[in-house]
Amino acid sequence: MFAAMLLAISIVALCQFALYYWRAVLMGVAAQPLSNCVLEAADVADRALNGADFEKLAGLYALTPELKSGKDGLGLVSAYYAAVSKVSGLFGQMAPNLAQWGAQEQALCARYAAVQIDRRMQANLELAASMRSC
Repeated sequence: MFAAMLLAISIVALCQFALYYWRAVLMGVAAQPLSNCVLEAADVADRALNGADFEKLAGLYALTPELKSGKDGLGLVSAYYAAVSKVSGLFGQMAPNLAQWGAQEQALCARYAAVQIDRRMQANLELAASMRSC
């Protein structure tokens, strides 16, 4: 019985660590600078990104071709965005702090998507330049 309880606690702690690590990576990527091309393409050049821009940026990400094979994607971020939206929508009325947290997390997801679009565009430009130089 003690071993089962210890195993359960260890698994919960490992999952919590994995979630914190994944969120730290998400924040690290989202903190990178953006080019104006991405902001203009998403039609948000004159203001800061917010959570409502995520859907537009996810659509733009899907339209951006990927010439190099990479594993950067929006799969987990889209799921996280949907979960935060659901929680914020359900409990945001009762807890204003939760609604504010949800808005911050949604803006973080939008910023991550914008950085991923910028990375794809830069990688494609670099690949095209290297092909021209051959």
